[in-house]
Amino acid sequence: MRTLRLSDAKAAFSAVVKAAERGQATIITKQGRPAAVVMPVEDARRLHPADRPSFAALLMVIPRAVKTQRRVSP
Repeated sequence: MRTLRLSDAKAAFSAVVKAAERGQATIITKQGRPAAVVMPVEDARRLHPADRPSFAALLMVIPRAVKTQRRVSP
């Protein structure tokens, strides 16, 4: 994975996108610290699937009630 400064990534943005199309991710730094990643769409979809259920949806499918205790005092 290659690393580019933000100013260099701006100047060569089309090359960064072409690299992503070829399967190569690029880290973009801002003031010397990693700030963003341009990666292939397939990798992004694998890492962040659109059909992933929410935490609330997962809780709603628990087959039985969950007993909890809560302290009333601070």
